Amino acid sequence: MSARSTLRALAVGWAPSPCRSLRKTETMRIRNIGILAHVDAGKTTLTERILYVTGATHRRGEVHEGTTVTDFDPQERDRGITIFAAAVSCDWAGYRLNLIDTPGHVDFSDEVERSLRVLDGAVAVFDGVAGVEPQSESVWRQADRHGVPRIAFVNKLDRPGADFAAAVESIRDRLGVVPLAVQVPIGSEQHFTGVVDLVTMRALTWVDGQLQEQPADAAEFGAARRRLEEAVAELHAAALEELGAMSEHTLRTALRELTLRGDAVVVLCGSAYRDKGVEPLLDAVVAYLPDPAGDPGADLAALVFKVHAARPARLTYLRVHDGTLRRGDVVWDSDSGRSERVARILRVQADRHTDIASAVAGDIVAVAGIKTARAGTTLSTRRNPVLRKAPRSADPLVSVAVEARTRGDAQRLTAALAALVDEDPSLTVRTDPETGQILLSGLGELHLEVAVEKMRLSTGLAVTVGRPQVAYRETVVRGVTGLLYRHVKQDGGPGQFAHVVLDVTPADDAGFAFASTVAGGRVPREYIRAVEAGCREALTDGPVGGHPVIGLRVTLTDGLTHPKDSSEVAFRAAGRFALRAALNRCRMTLLEPVTEVTVTAPPDTLGAVLGDLSARRGHVTGSSAQAVTAVVPLVELFGYANRLRSRTHGRGTFTSRPAGYRPAA
Repeated sequence: MSARSTLRALAVGWAPSPCRSLRKTETMRIRNIGILAHVDAGKTTLTERILYVTGATHRRGEVHEGTTVTDFDPQERDRGITIFAAAVSCDWAGYRLNLIDTPGHVDFSDEVERSLRVLDGAVAVFDGVAGVEPQSESVWRQADRHGVPRIAFVNKLDRPGADFAAAVESIRDRLGVVPLAVQVPIGSEQHFTGVVDLVTMRALTWVDGQLQEQPADAAEFGAARRRLEEAVAELHAAALEELGAMSEHTLRTALRELTLRGDAVVVLCGSAYRDKGVEPLLDAVVAYLPDPAGDPGADLAALVFKVHAARPARLTYLRVHDGTLRRGDVVWDSDSGRSERVARILRVQADRHTDIASAVAGDIVAVAGIKTARAGTTLSTRRNPVLRKAPRSADPLVSVAVEARTRGDAQRLTAALAALVDEDPSLTVRTDPETGQILLSGLGELHLEVAVEKMRLSTGLAVTVGRPQVAYRETVVRGVTGLLYRHVKQDGGPGQFAHVVLDVTPADDAGFAFASTVAGGRVPREYIRAVEAGCREALTDGPVGGHPVIGLRVTLTDGLTHPKDSSEVAFRAAGRFALRAALNRCRMTLLEPVTEVTVTAPPDTLGAVLGDLSARRGHVTGSSAQAVTAVVPLVELFGYANRLRSRTHGRGTFTSRPAGYRPAA
């Protein structure tokens, strides 16, 4: 039997092996979790406190001091934000916790996407003042798509204006989930001292970073416990049976099952910076989030989620889903169809690594020796290969021209750009056919700034970078019907004949839809698929400006074949040329990418902010005493950070997230 015929195609998730080995107990004491949040919600500070509390580090790293473990890259420390997902490990209550601290900035959302593919659960961190912020919602939706169970941590309750109840309601309203607050804060703002655990009915306070426990006052907090029981009973049958006298065991079991099913979200609170709330959060991770569904005794199945291509050695970060990976093993890359030898296996602690002899199902490790695997590659055994659906990176939105300053560095630049794309699949490199310029494309201005600076730091190359350009699209405003195209080719060899009739209409979304209404077998099914493939090829460059075409529906309504000269090749060519001809007859319009921007600024500067947004063709969609939300063309946001600081005397900040496309002005 061939290797291809034995592939286990796992398009959505990993199926645990039917045979359970005794070593399965090893994976039950592992938790693979991500820390997800909006930028500045406190993800990295929380990760640092987890490492400190669990004894993995012996001092508290601080973002503002540039001393954190996970933000180890020079650019992260200079900018004060997480840019690259960093994996760390620690132990808590007999469990191994593998944590991935993910970026919170929208430009690095693809890094979050790749991390979510290897996580079993996540902690979503929310600012106690702002509640659910735009990027918080974006990463939450990403986790929804991957089916990753989550618990929530409302952070920064020591800040002025912090409101736990309001933050919980924002989770309900903005995310559309049922929040189950298992804690209530003791004190507020600068008087916040701890929390009451409603599951155990214990009051937890922290004095000089040390946890102190005592029984909670039933008279004061009994009503909050009853509200929690009632909320759980509405969603869980076993809990409903004990309503009024619910045991701690039943409540814990129900909370775990609701979390794993995605029917509700457990909410905890604290202040990571003040060392309050970390220990009970770790207990909740162990209690409510899932263990890996893998068998160390099965055949190997591992997924690559990150590559570090810098010298001296290329490191490949992966999650072992099934089986055991040992130093010296030869693994099979199902994507490229080649074997690779694992030279070293490393336990990861951000930028520090420790050699280990093996990794079992559930482990997240780095390996050296793998030369070609990229993010999304599956590694397995040759006798029982695994193929998982490859991830789709977000479409690039912004491009810059990059060129070496000296002719001698041109070849080095090509190699350096290839290394960037190898590490980050959301970057693309192409050569402009008209100008000959090398174009580096990514998800935003900051994304490209970081990529170019990383290249400069790692290679020492002096490069010139052009002004950013956005990725325009074209779409159909008014379509055409009955477009007939006949493809006939006779050049002495086998002939080509294909006759197609197309209708082209606008679609309700930004995608591409294809359908066939051909009856009576006038066009065989395999030729219909070929027509669709040809139409997709025609979408790469539209008639307005050569930009990709989106937002249309193509219907094949009729066609003719020739008994000898018709083929899939002929109908594919017919589909391509027919759609190009149709688009030239359609009424088309140019689309530009737009971004939802939330600007926070002092009230006395909001007038200037609104005026500036209007000048940038922004459409205001909401406002409050200190914030404005608007949809703004992406091209208008280049350099906006400096402009906003000027308009608000250095006190304004903004966040953004992609909001699709709209007709260009």
